[in-house]
Amino acid sequence: MSESFGQRLSAALDEHGPLCVGIDPHAALLSVWGLDATAEGVRTFGLRVVEAAIGRVGVVKPQVAFYERYGSKGFAALEDVMAAARAAGLLVVADAKRGDIGTTMEGYAHAWLEPGSPLEADAVTLTPYLGADSLRDTLSLAVRHRKGAFVLTATSNPEARALQSAIVDDVLAVGDHEHVAARVAHDVNEANIGAPGALGSIGVVVGATVDRAAFGLGDVALAGMPILAPGFGAQGAAPADLRRLFGYVSKAVVANESRSILAVGPDRLAARIDERAALYRETLNG
Repeated sequence: MSESFGQRLSAALDEHGPLCVGIDPHAALLSVWGLDATAEGVRTFGLRVVEAAIGRVGVVKPQVAFYERYGSKGFAALEDVMAAARAAGLLVVADAKRGDIGTTMEGYAHAWLEPGSPLEADAVTLTPYLGADSLRDTLSLAVRHRKGAFVLTATSNPEARALQSAIVDDVLAVGDHEHVAARVAHDVNEANIGAPGALGSIGVVVGATVDRAAFGLGDVALAGMPILAPGFGAQGAAPADLRRLFGYVSKAVVANESRSILAVGPDRLAARIDERAALYRETLNG
């Protein structure tokens, strides 16, 4: 694998558009699909989503929590789902939201980003709120192995705003002051310095339902980074909003939808993915 994650993601976005299908087998959806709330149920669910996604989108995002709840059997199911997706040429973002310090963080990094690991993904979500520097070695490992990461920056849950929009006014602040979210974006983007291609491998999570300006995340702050954007679909943002919400950096957005696609059930899943993917492509190309 000679290309960086950023290069592979850029090619996937060019070919398929921004839609990313979330693989979120929570109990209510399992019931709708006629599946048991078991490790085998979430395995079947995930494999069906992968099958429907092939050739229709470039990225899938399994939510680790819905597999982790079933213990070792759940993780085995997740391994099967991610391996099937990667074997089919889909980029897999493991939504694990890991964040820690020292050797603990090193362990997480090797679990999700080490080639050959049972849980190997193409990218993983990370939380920086033990300090962005605590992720430095993980981001370096990701780049070294041609993997990616998406670091939580301005998330769509309202209870996070007080922290993420807070002001930093230390000597490292860009300008007179800087929002915490903007500091995170600035710090993690350093890992992309010298990266090949127009899009780096280290990106940020920015909710589609947040006001970017309130977090100091203008186009300049986000330039050159992939942007994983939850909040489309059931959470309220529509495909037609993408260019309005993300402006100059719209073509770097990975627009995640889960419930709005998965709720139609397995029989209509492929058609629903086609419908939603087409709406995003129309928005960017119109």
